Amino acid sequence: MAYNLKTKIWQTGALEWWGMIDNEDLFLGSREFPQPPAEGDEWLVVATGDRFKIIEGEICRIATGEKQPW
Repeated sequence: MAYNLKTKIWQTGALEWWGMIDNEDLFLGSREFPQPPAEGDEWLVVATGDRFKIIEGEICRIATGEKQPW
């Protein structure tokens, strides 16, 4: 398991991070993705507006399609 996460993650040749969450491939971001990911990290994917957080070693989507203030 990469980074001791329970969630399967991978990086594409375009340096984008993806993960398998609830049997669905989800875009986890590029620059937004924490390096290295650790327990409690939270980030917002600018391209999709989805917010993710690492809870008990698993990446969880905690919000979808948040509007940007800018």
